[in-house]
Amino acid sequence: MPPSPATADVRVRRAEPSDLDDLVALENASFDSDRLSRAQYRRHLDSATARVLVASANRRRFLGTAVVFFRKGAAVARLYSLATRPEARGKGVGSALLAAAAEAARRHGCRALRLEVRTGNADAIRLYERHGFRRIGRRAAYYEDGADAWRYELALD
Repeated sequence: MPPSPATADVRVRRAEPSDLDDLVALENASFDSDRLSRAQYRRHLDSATARVLVASANRRRFLGTAVVFFRKGAAVARLYSLATRPEARGKGVGSALLAAAAEAARRHGCRALRLEVRTGNADAIRLYERHGFRRIGRRAAYYEDGADAWRYELALD
């Protein structure tokens, strides 16, 4: 599928070990809790059950990241994390990362991609719904700070 005009300049690739510092910095800048640690990122970079993606306008301009988890034999992948730099929001970075996450899940043989999002995160909810995710449930006190989460799913058929 060709990129949309909003995402034409955004490139998404699999993260490399040399991206570790940028991944951790963006994680810490994006989330107050429920963060992936440096050790977790290091483990996920080479894992068969995870795909860490990075978005950039060029190799040096790190704009966002997505982390997708797979379980052996499962037909559902999980978008664990999606983060973009504040200055990159609204410029197609999230859309490009979502498309790449969905494609990674398809290549893994998954039929659906699921995620959790804070019930109060209106911007993220709009992004997910605009890309075809549908709300399938709620998880009470899901986050470390006690906030609730909506569960969403995207059919990959």
